[in-house]
Amino acid sequence: MSTTVERLTSTAPPARHASRWEHRVAHAITLISLPSGLWRLGLAMGFPLGYTADGYQTICPPGFWGPAYLVLLAVVSESAAFLSLGLVRQWGEVVPRWIPIMGGRSVPPKAALVPAWLGVAVLTVLWTPLLAWWAMPADDMTPTGHTLVGFLYLPLVAWAPMLATLAVAYNRRHRHH
Repeated sequence: MSTTVERLTSTAPPARHASRWEHRVAHAITLISLPSGLWRLGLAMGFPLGYTADGYQTICPPGFWGPAYLVLLAVVSESAAFLSLGLVRQWGEVVPRWIPIMGGRSVPPKAALVPAWLGVAVLTVLWTPLLAWWAMPADDMTPTGHTLVGFLYLPLVAWAPMLATLAVAYNRRHRHH
């Protein structure tokens, strides 16, 4: 406990710079979640985007909460993807100065790595089944819609291994802590 408090109250050490490939992977993560998020936003705006009439009513019930849920899901997904940048940017090592009380202090490596590895686990469970997308029944979608959604969601399968790669690289850069 005291070592955690000491790390949180100490001044930040010099930044350990991530390599170019790590930056590319982190930015790619933010991009692979974008197509499915844009599709969800389209659904929330009232476009069936590959669903049958009944299927659309199921995925986006009328009223406020159906579209709100889809917008929230898109925002949460993209925000989670954006957090992967913390594994390669300075704000993953030093709390930004504009944050009250903590600003300018070191980020303990575990504070970045524990959520990253939890994210890897959750993303693996969520998205790996999409590898079998085209074998899944799609009675609530048109054939074209089923194919389109498969291509929009398939990149999400890569999210967990890409995040795991960044977590391993971050850990290597911060091994001595």
